[in-house]
Amino acid sequence: MTTITEIAPDLFRLSIYVPDLNLQFNHFLVRDERPLLFHAGLKGMFADLHEAVQTLIDPKDLGYVAWSHFESDEIGGLNNWLENAPQAEPVCTFIGKVVSVDDFSLRPALGMTPDQHLSTGRFRFRFYATPHLPHGWDAGMMFEESRKTLFCSDLFHQFGDVSPLSSDDFTDATVEAMRQMQQSPLAGYMTYNSNTRSMLSVLAQLQPKTLATMHGSSYSGDGESMIKNLSAAMKAIFEPA
Repeated sequence: MTTITEIAPDLFRLSIYVPDLNLQFNHFLVRDERPLLFHAGLKGMFADLHEAVQTLIDPKDLGYVAWSHFESDEIGGLNNWLENAPQAEPVCTFIGKVVSVDDFSLRPALGMTPDQHLSTGRFRFRFYATPHLPHGWDAGMMFEESRKTLFCSDLFHQFGDVSPLSSDDFTDATVEAMRQMQQSPLAGYMTYNSNTRSMLSVLAQLQPKTLATMHGSSYSGDGESMIKNLSAAMKAIFEPA
């Protein structure tokens, strides 16, 4: 079952909760002249996501399908969307395009560099390269400039079937999730290196008002402070003593 929540005007969070993992998988639809879907989702979730998108737009009208990094929960269903939306264009970082996506995708991707903009009509997007943050050489964060939404992928990961949108600081829940992952066979899922804090600083300086999170609640409020809190937490957890 997909839960649909409008977390900002014409920005919809499409969430599927998987009890066995105690984890939400969130996808974001921007309804505009050329609609944009952020996170193509797992192949096995495509039918449910397609049905959810159909309640908001005609899926054939999708203009763009974007994601942060090449991973099944972000890109697994890409070709299903491209088959159903003949005008849809894959969108990712330039590294993602040349390293993985153009070999995988039914159509070549728009590989964005930080100096490029993408317009869906009323909304204007930029892709900030964040290599290995949260993970993957090709990783990047998409930012919608007019209403200051940061599509932040696995940053601010929280476990549980949590509320769609929060204005409360949930850094503690994110810290608990990072600690839990570090104590599991998935330890090391979040990279921390000499560039991590500087990349987070760049994202904080965007002063986002909405954080569109892949796993867990999205956030509305002072995104700059939230990212600074996350940076401090990551340093405490991942930086070698």
